[in-house]
Amino acid sequence: MINFLIERFEKKQQKKSDIRTAFGIFAGIMGLLSNLLLFVSKLLIGLVSGSVSIMADAMNNLSDTVSSVLTLVGFYISGKPADKEHPYGHERFEYISGMLVSLLITFVGFQFFMTSIDRIRDPQSIKVTPVILVVLLLSILIKVWQGIFYQRIAKKIDSNALVATAKDSLNDVFTTIAVLVSASVEGITGLKIDGFVGLLIACYIIFSGLQLIREFVNELMGLRPDQEAIDQMKEYLSSVTDIVGYHDLLIHQYGPNKTFASVHIEIDDRWDLPHAHEKIDEIEQKFRNQLGVDLVCHIDPVNLHDQRQQFVHLEIKKIIKSINSDLRAHDIRLIEHGDRPRILFDLVVPSHFKATDQELKIRIQEQVYRNIGEYPVEVTFDHIYLL
Repeated sequence: MINFLIERFEKKQQKKSDIRTAFGIFAGIMGLLSNLLLFVSKLLIGLVSGSVSIMADAMNNLSDTVSSVLTLVGFYISGKPADKEHPYGHERFEYISGMLVSLLITFVGFQFFMTSIDRIRDPQSIKVTPVILVVLLLSILIKVWQGIFYQRIAKKIDSNALVATAKDSLNDVFTTIAVLVSASVEGITGLKIDGFVGLLIACYIIFSGLQLIREFVNELMGLRPDQEAIDQMKEYLSSVTDIVGYHDLLIHQYGPNKTFASVHIEIDDRWDLPHAHEKIDEIEQKFRNQLGVDLVCHIDPVNLHDQRQQFVHLEIKKIIKSINSDLRAHDIRLIEHGDRPRILFDLVVPSHFKATDQELKIRIQEQVYRNIGEYPVEVTFDHIYLL
C-alpha cells in the first residue's frame, strides 16, 4: 500500500523540478489526515469514558496534527528559491517549523502533567467498552503505518526532518499501548491507574519536546555536518595530487540540501595564475557536481624550493607538536627581506587547550630563538572549530 502510494505520486511529479518539496508536502498531507482522524476518535472516546490518559494521548495526536500542518508550511517555504532578502534560499525554515512543533509538544506535555497530577489526587473510574479497545488498537496500526510511510519518503528525498517525524510516529505507538494497558487493567481489576499512566505519557511528551527543541536549536546555531560528508570532502582533497595540501576546511549549512564550504589550498608558488585558477575551478566543480557542495577555495602559495624556508617550516611544526599534539600550524612563512625579518604562521587552537594565546606565544618564541634564530614570531590564532 505504501509503495503503491509513493510510486503513483512519483509518476505524477516526474515533470516537476523540485520533487523533494512535492514529496514533503505529500507527506505532510497524509500525516495531517491520519493524525486528525486519530485525534477526533480518541478525544470522543476519552470524553465518553472520562479517561485522562486517553485524552492525553488524543492531545498528543493533536500536536502531531499541528506538526503535519507545519510540515506542509515548512516544505512549501523551504522549497522557495533564493531571493534578494534570502540569498542562500529558504531551506532553514524547515528548522523553524520544527522548533514551533517542539514548543507545542512541550506545552501540551506540561498541561497534561498537571491534569494527571489532579487525577492522581482525585481518582475517578473510567468507562471501558469494546469500542474503546478497538479504537486504540486501530490507532496503533495507523501509527505504525504512518511511521513506515514517513521513513520511506525520508529515505527517498533524504530528509532528516521526516526521519525525526517517523521516529515520533513510531514512539507514539508505545504511548498508545500504555493507554490500552491502563484501560484494560482498570476494566479487569478495577485499579484506578489512569492518572499514573497519564502522568507517564505527559513526562514522555515533555521529554520528547525538549529533545526536539535541543536538536532544532543546534540546527539553527549551525550543527557540525555528518562525519560521512566530511570524510568525502577530505578524501577528495587528499586525492588531488597537484596541490601541496589543504587546511581550514569550513562547512556552512543553510538547510538540509544547501551546503557551502571554504578551504585554503596550498600550491607551489611557481605556478602561474592561469594554471592555479584552472586547478581551483576543477576542485570546486567536483565538489558541486559529486558532493552537492558549493566550495570556495583560497590559494596559499608555498615555497618548495628554498632550503631555508623548508627548514623553518619543519622546525615550526616540531615546536608546535612538542607543545601539544592537538595544535596545528599552517601558512608558515619566513620573511627576510625588508628591515624586520620575522616568522609568520597561523595556529589552530582546540577548545580544550587551557593556555592563553599570550602564554602560548611566549613558549613558541623561546623555542624559535633556541632552535631557529633571532626571529620574532607573529602568530594568528584560530579558535574556531576547523575540520
